[in-house]
Amino acid sequence: MDFGIFTFGELSRDQTTGAALSPQQRLAEIIELAKLADQAGISFLGLGEHHRHDFALSAPEIVLAAIARETTNLRLSTAVTVLSTQDPVRLFEQFATLDLVSGGRAEIIAGRGAFLESYPLFGYDTADYDELFDEKLRMLLELRDNSTLSWKGVHTQTISGMDVAPRPLQGKLPLWVGVGGTPASFARAGRLGLPLFIALLSGPQRFRRLVELYRHTAAEAGHDAAALPVGAGGHFYVAPTSQKARDTFYPYYRAYFEQNMPRPVDFFPRSTFEDWSDPGGGLLVGSPQQVVEKILAIHEVLGNSRYMAQIGLGGLPFAETARSIEILATEIMPAVRQELGVSSPAS
Repeated sequence: MDFGIFTFGELSRDQTTGAALSPQQRLAEIIELAKLADQAGISFLGLGEHHRHDFALSAPEIVLAAIARETTNLRLSTAVTVLSTQDPVRLFEQFATLDLVSGGRAEIIAGRGAFLESYPLFGYDTADYDELFDEKLRMLLELRDNSTLSWKGVHTQTISGMDVAPRPLQGKLPLWVGVGGTPASFARAGRLGLPLFIALLSGPQRFRRLVELYRHTAAEAGHDAAALPVGAGGHFYVAPTSQKARDTFYPYYRAYFEQNMPRPVDFFPRSTFEDWSDPGGGLLVGSPQQVVEKILAIHEVLGNSRYMAQIGLGGLPFAETARSIEILATEIMPAVRQELGVSSPAS
């Protein structure tokens, strides 16, 4: 199994002092965490795209380019690109360039976005939410597969036989579809034969039938469904003991829900946090063994080949996030691979 980390770069306020990191500080920390992940043998980093004052990552591809010069093996991606409000041509050029700069390590995870601020900001109508994503995803696939583009657009521009350059080092940029819980999104990814990334905001059982739909739709469209990668990931924090993990992380997780969600809540109770952290819940918070058991349970239900941990939520201090990444790399990853009878990608 492949392991990665991702972050949205949120700027949560400390609940005692009311202060938050500056965007400059947050970006500097993200680059340092990426270097740590690369050195620890984690294979993937994703950066989310948001356009609000409480997030530092409105241009993740620029931060990924900075990280590319500081790392060697880490695969570099968005998590996710809000494709509906992007120009696919410009997006492809940026990631083809990132691929060249990084020595062939770029990926894109494209999604529709749970946050909607980019639609009015870039002149799009949320009434076209799904149509925009569908057309732009098909256009991005054309860009990936052809160096000269001819395209008749409805929500996009029309292009008559123009070159699109540069081309990526990898030949074809890896392109994943990021999904939440909408069946049509799973079916579309399967129909197009694209790898799938699932944001697990609840336990994996909710997604069993949706992954079955994805593979069934892929097979009907003539794709080798068994060969299509599925990734899954969600909110993550690990500490040496379960009690320490829960006691340390709860105030920050509460801050994340009360400040940084698409629809912030007035109060996020400890009882809900505990329920989500228990077996069967979607929140991976606990001791290394507990987190190993949850990752194995996710794999048993979904058959995923990649797990991605969303790190540093709610203003969790750098040292705590770094320690959590170290435990992921040194204790959790080897234990999961041993249970699954697989070796690390580098071996």
